[in-house]
Amino acid sequence: MLVVGDVVTDVVARHRGPLASGTDTVSVIRTLPGGAGANVACWAACWGCADVRLLGRVGAESVAWHERELTACGVRPRLVVDPQASTGTVICLVDTGAAAERTFLTDSGASLRLAPEDWSDALLEGVGRLHLSGYLLFSESGRALVRTALASARARGVPVSLDPASAGFLVELGVDRFLSLVEGVDVLLPSRDEACLLTGLLDGAAAAAELSRHVPLVVSKQGADGALVVRNGTVLAEVPAAPAVPCDTTGAGDAFTGAFLAALLAGADAGAAAAEGCRAGARAVQRVGARPPTPDDRTTSPTDPACTG
Repeated sequence: MLVVGDVVTDVVARHRGPLASGTDTVSVIRTLPGGAGANVACWAACWGCADVRLLGRVGAESVAWHERELTACGVRPRLVVDPQASTGTVICLVDTGAAAERTFLTDSGASLRLAPEDWSDALLEGVGRLHLSGYLLFSESGRALVRTALASARARGVPVSLDPASAGFLVELGVDRFLSLVEGVDVLLPSRDEACLLTGLLDGAAAAAELSRHVPLVVSKQGADGALVVRNGTVLAEVPAAPAVPCDTTGAGDAFTGAFLAALLAGADAGAAAAEGCRAGARAVQRVGARPPTPDDRTTSPTDPACTG
């Protein structure tokens, strides 16, 4: 599997209750590797995909660190070093209340400068699926890369999946523009909010069904309610969420996507693959950060007693 998308540095700040405006809010802060594309690749490798490759763009100041972290997760990185921009940074504000909900402050940096010049048709050699991070759609060069990669994949018969990535950025991009850009994608993996935004419908199942009239298979992530698998307007499966006590929901959707795609490549049907996605999402929310554990990191959270078990 080849993943094309963002590689960023996450600064995760876990706090309890509202932020105290104009003064201090006690937090537990960690700097971790992240990025939706990179996270998906790592979870796919964690879930048994033997050959996961990642194309991304980073700054020179952190390329070595990101390469090490990706390799430790079993991913083969191809990171383009940007001569001008630094690696993207996302500040993840995580409320340590029961929902462990997160808010992002995003500086996409070099990741938004990924361009067709970074693409090579040779990247698809031996690849069974191409996955595109939706964050690519939020810059002109990224959109051009999506068009190039989609055309290359179609010419070789390689199926393509895409995760819309951000409801906030989708508002700026526009629904019609998004649907035009994803023409040729065979699997779309939106969150419930993204599906509703893209269709104007309030009901998650109805929104997923409507989207599946544009993309053949829609797998809509429903958070604590699990996932919906919809093909050509028909709900094929309603998959329950796996039980979990959330610690940090950052990257839960990426974990779902990575495990889903790994299971799909292994021959599972879409419903069974979605169940694997739910398992991975449950595992992800019990950890601080958006990546699966590496062989040297088997704890839930070595620094925060609130994230145990």
